[in-house]
Amino acid sequence: MDATLVLGQQGRLVIPAEVRSALGLAPGDRLHLHLSGRRLVLERQQDAAAELRGLAAGVPGSRSLVEELLAERRQAAAGE
Repeated sequence: MDATLVLGQQGRLVIPAEVRSALGLAPGDRLHLHLSGRRLVLERQQDAAAELRGLAAGVPGSRSLVEELLAERRQAAAGE
């Protein structure tokens, strides 16, 4: 589905009714916006959170990404 949006004077966008309906959006829903290169990506917050959980699903519970990051930072700082 494609739609054309017009940016209003105060930077507001109106999402067309057929797009809101297709996505199940209702007034008051919160959306997440991020930049991908020069593109704007707008998605429901629960979809963004589900995608992040999916990315982390392959990380074993015994692995600490925080500890790995700290170790990398310590190693980089020691090399300076």
